[in-house]
Amino acid sequence: MFEKNLQLAELIDTYAMLLSDRQQRLLDLYYNEDLSLGEIAEDVGISRQGVRDSIKKAERELAFFEDKLGLVARENAVREAGERLLSLLPDSGEAAVAARRLLAVASGGEDGTY
Repeated sequence: MFEKNLQLAELIDTYAMLLSDRQQRLLDLYYNEDLSLGEIAEDVGISRQGVRDSIKKAERELAFFEDKLGLVARENAVREAGERLLSLLPDSGEAAVAARRLLAVASGGEDGTY
């Protein structure tokens, strides 16, 4: 369950801007604010079932985006390759600096420019 939520969090971070404002809000209330379906329904003014259906639809759309674009998988592959590369290199030197930069970019930290 935790792993599924972690994967979903990655999808939300990457693709949320492609969802409607309403879908973004419902996902935020459910996953980030940790509100129950009933609490969200009361806040938004729709039925509990309507909230559940909307959240499930948004989750399916996020999975669709990942299936078609693969941005999360690509980011994870770059991160894993950077970590592996860093583990093979001495702590100092240009190659280690480049590997750390790669990891920072893959994690959304730096823009990758020198």
